[in-house]
Amino acid sequence: MRIKKGFVLRELVGQKIVTGEGLEQIDFNKLVSLNSSAAYLWEHLVSRDFDLETMVDLLLERYDIERSVALKDARALLDNWKSIGLIED
Repeated sequence: MRIKKGFVLRELVGQKIVTGEGLEQIDFNKLVSLNSSAAYLWEHLVSRDFDLETMVDLLLERYDIERSVALKDARALLDNWKSIGLIED
């Protein structure tokens, strides 16, 4: 999977958001707010191929959590990103 071209992480009034920019995302009319762990993942996944295990490994490197928690959180985030069209296979 990859983050689709044209999505950019920005900071707006202290909040991390993803916006669609350029012709690739001309019809995307949302602002997607990310918490700190989701923003951390985005920053480490942008411009590269990744899968669920990559996300889990990144969470385990950064946070002192159980693998089962990292897996649950990564899966939920991945499902959300897929449902709103931020990533492609």
